[in-house]
Amino acid sequence: MRSFPHRVVIVGGGIAGLEALLALRALAGDRVQLTLISSQPDFVYRPMAIAAPFGLGHARHTPLAEATNDMRATLEICALEHVDAEARTILTSTGTVPYDSLILALGARAKPAFAHAPTWDDHRGAESLSGLLRDLEEGYSQSLAIVVPPGPGWPLPAYELALLINGDARSMGLDPRITIVTPEPAPLAIFGPRAIEAISRDLDAAGIAVETGVHAELVPGHRTTVLLRPGDQSLEVDRVLALPRLVGPAIEGIPADPDGFVEVDERCRVRGVPGVWAAGDGIAFAVKFGGLATQQADAAAQDIADLAGATNERRPFRPVLRGHLLTGQVERWMRYSTADREGQTATRALWSPPGKVDGRYLSPWLAARDDTAVAGHGPTSGGLAVQVDLQRSFTASR
Repeated sequence: MRSFPHRVVIVGGGIAGLEALLALRALAGDRVQLTLISSQPDFVYRPMAIAAPFGLGHARHTPLAEATNDMRATLEICALEHVDAEARTILTSTGTVPYDSLILALGARAKPAFAHAPTWDDHRGAESLSGLLRDLEEGYSQSLAIVVPPGPGWPLPAYELALLINGDARSMGLDPRITIVTPEPAPLAIFGPRAIEAISRDLDAAGIAVETGVHAELVPGHRTTVLLRPGDQSLEVDRVLALPRLVGPAIEGIPADPDGFVEVDERCRVRGVPGVWAAGDGIAFAVKFGGLATQQADAAAQDIADLAGATNERRPFRPVLRGHLLTGQVERWMRYSTADREGQTATRALWSPPGKVDGRYLSPWLAARDDTAVAGHGPTSGGLAVQVDLQRSFTASR
């Protein structure tokens, strides 16, 4: 028997969790009773974290209470400890919370890919960059490898880092040798051929080299040797900066793959666990990106709103990538979907409101508070293109 209002608990205060909260109130109205659980009191717009060291923007902090107040939802600041799917309850650090539907939006955990190299991630990135930029500026280092590790992730920050660091150094009359090392078959290969061509031109113009289709092994020393595998080629560089390796949240009571990621179907229902959905970087999907997290959250919200008795169109998750790459030069915006395998690239925004993440409900809500915090400012540029067939990637995760 259906209960009203339908109790929905959302665990996670990041992009997927906040999008799900806003979507459910918009789609289901008073048919749902919403609770948002987060271990932190603020939503942080992490896609802009990379801009801060270069004066191009900041990772704005927005109290989650603003969203829950607007959406007439309950906010609980605590940590998830266990899901009891049979009893339809979760155990948190402060007690037990019942639910009719549960959305898990806990994201992925970042781990260093290499023991002897600093790691860029959107939580502690400034710490990794400060010493590196100082060494380049003072002439102690003349060469840098930026490494994308294999596995699920989002390679775009490697290209932003390369172009922004290069531009910063050249503005001071320096000419560092920067190489991107990546398992992708082409530079930022998830946005289609047009974007591959555009980003390749940007990298060539900046004098940035790219080693594609390889993974790195590091041999530390006075200078670091970067071994390129497969094969026997190598690079000698003064410094290495790596993107992190990502692992899933490994939620107690929820089945996961060997890396801790939650497996879902095309409506983002957790496989084999009735009443539970998952969205965001914590699901078993090869590409980790905030824009995809919002699309996954929307699919889950539409499904739950239907269960709650709301009349709306339920659309399965069909990934569409939208990317805005910061470079400090000409703006470049990219869009890619399986319906348009050429992709799109432009020097103007391809969506509105413009931002690093295009969320149907989240982006307008954030832009109403501070549009510069989501879009950044100053000149930008970029590119991306076909590392993964997105639809095949989703099918493989099923």
